[in-house]
Amino acid sequence: MTSIYLLKNLDCANCAAKIEAKLNRMPEIKRAIITFATKQMEIEFTNDIVELERIQKICQSIESDIQVTDKITGIKVKPEEKSWIKQRALWELIFGGSIFLVAFLWGTLEESYKITLFVLAYVILGGKIVLTAGKNLLRGHVFDENFLMSIATLGAFAIQEYPEAVGVMLFYRIGEFFEECAVEKSRRQIMQAVDLRPDVVTRLSGGKEEIIEANAAQIDDILLVKAGERIPLDGVVQQGESRVDTAPVTGEPIPVKVAIGDEVISGCINTSGLLQIRVKNTLANSMVTRILDSVEHAAANKPKVDRFITKFARVYTPIVVMIAIFTAIVPSLFTGNWEHWIYTALTFLVISCPCALVLSVPLTFFAGIGAGAKRGILFKGGSVLESLKRCKAIVMDKTGTITEGKFAVREIAVFGTFKENEVLALCASLETASTHPIGVSIVAEAKARNLTFEEIQNVEELSGKGIKGDTVKGQVLCGSRSFLVGMQIDVPEYQGQGIGTEVFIALDKRVIGCLFIADKMKSDAIYTIKQLKKKMLHTFILTGDQEKSAEKIAKAVGVDGYYAKLLPEEKLNRLIELREKYDRVMFVGDGINDAPVLAGADVGAAMGSGADAAIEAADIVFMNSRLSGIHHAIEIAHKTGKIAKQNVVFALGVKILIMILGLAGFASMWLAVFADSGVAMLCVVNAIRILYEKEEKSDF
Repeated sequence: MTSIYLLKNLDCANCAAKIEAKLNRMPEIKRAIITFATKQMEIEFTNDIVELERIQKICQSIESDIQVTDKITGIKVKPEEKSWIKQRALWELIFGGSIFLVAFLWGTLEESYKITLFVLAYVILGGKIVLTAGKNLLRGHVFDENFLMSIATLGAFAIQEYPEAVGVMLFYRIGEFFEECAVEKSRRQIMQAVDLRPDVVTRLSGGKEEIIEANAAQIDDILLVKAGERIPLDGVVQQGESRVDTAPVTGEPIPVKVAIGDEVISGCINTSGLLQIRVKNTLANSMVTRILDSVEHAAANKPKVDRFITKFARVYTPIVVMIAIFTAIVPSLFTGNWEHWIYTALTFLVISCPCALVLSVPLTFFAGIGAGAKRGILFKGGSVLESLKRCKAIVMDKTGTITEGKFAVREIAVFGTFKENEVLALCASLETASTHPIGVSIVAEAKARNLTFEEIQNVEELSGKGIKGDTVKGQVLCGSRSFLVGMQIDVPEYQGQGIGTEVFIALDKRVIGCLFIADKMKSDAIYTIKQLKKKMLHTFILTGDQEKSAEKIAKAVGVDGYYAKLLPEEKLNRLIELREKYDRVMFVGDGINDAPVLAGADVGAAMGSGADAAIEAADIVFMNSRLSGIHHAIEIAHKTGKIAKQNVVFALGVKILIMILGLAGFASMWLAVFADSGVAMLCVVNAIRILYEKEEKSDF
């Protein structure tokens, strides 16, 4: 059994990693994952469920203010009410900082008074930190940030560096305050990009409007959506006409016209007319909640670099502390300058907290997932972004992926004295008995032309070959060239102008015409393949369609190769062959038969308009079903990986540089505070940069 909890007042990314490790050591817990970016904890229990109070005690043993609550699906979580805590922190900074400045700048003040003021300022600014460090020390948490800052500043007091001790605590608290504000703002910005759920909706009841909470709306309720408002829940238009902007959900920039009877999905924006919508799905089951759940679940699926940083953080702090102890003792024994080397060691303690790393890397991947959601691309985990940027080949299905998946009559050829509409009407009369997409497209074309259907008797359909039946005009056969040849009918040579399937029509053993049925290629297919080739990626088509149709599509879009007439298991075998050649492969499909291949690929992507089985098996879902989503997904993956690498290099680089400068005698504890809190804040700001990068314009 798996349960999801919310962790209120969770402020430290490193503490979150410690709680996660402690929970994972429990025999009752199979797997525990804490996502600091969403403040959610997902626990998979073995057999016995651990009581919530016990879980909370474990969390509070690491961070005392944490409150653990069950997550209720469909309820929009309000921002944490922590304003009083922030106000208290702000007043402590103001008062403590003012006293410090008085003692530091008042040159004529007696030394004893100065020391008294420094001590008072330290108590105001660092009293809580020292107290917390003492409590944590009793619980066995030695290498915790509070303990390290306490030892560093109290050590500075011991060597009579009073201004340094208080100043470092002051700047540490300032950095911590702004870091928390930056994290909270970043988290809020990311969530605003993906959380499209409404707080309230307008329900029509007895002809009157009433405002109710969104989660209180029930199926078949009638909701009123005015122009400019977001559609709150999935539903069907009951009254009114309008154009709906689907970009927030699908990334598709062109508004869609809707009228009575049309389905609309939550999260889209009603741009013009007044709509009355009958609720089809409650808030918990509507598209806006499913998208948010998908993003939050994806955030819990941590990439390798995130897991590495978490493990690295466990050894990083002890190593730096050991270096600090070594620095304090060994050089002092040789030089006798104990004060200098102890001071240098104290600067090491200040920068020994790995928060900048533990915080910024997962936040970077969460921002990448959020950036994808804004464009209608749902990544099912940070590990997906990590794998995608390593893919060397992109393998695609044809029908529904490269093409629209909508068959239509593109061309009609007639033989003898028959006219186009006569041939079409005769064929459509027979195809009314067929459920095949090609047959359906022929009937649709005939209806669009308002043609009269013939009465058909003795209809017989031969699966995959053709169909035959009797009319008042004689026996009619419709099907492929091979089907008619097999029925001993002489079929004239005919070559269509486009890419698709031939359907020959014969009346009393004589061919009277040929319909050319084709699936339209997506408008962005050629553009996408060009972009993938610019990235030096290899492209292939795997399809169950005929050789000739696959060849024409492959040539038209410009892929490197294609494989046709493949059964589902043959598709998987071909994919395995391509993976052996190119190491990592991405597969994009949309059908039920693509599910095994999607699951077997290094990265599987499904079109949002595809089968549920394909969407379930995929690692990425393109909500707008556009092929260009492949290119954009790869761009996001590369940018996310680049930013994560920048944060790791920057955080470690600055810390190592400060340590080197400290050993050389140039670094102070003030600079060490920047290497801790300042670097963490800069990494947070850099992490969410991808959320605001503009999408490049596409020419298609």
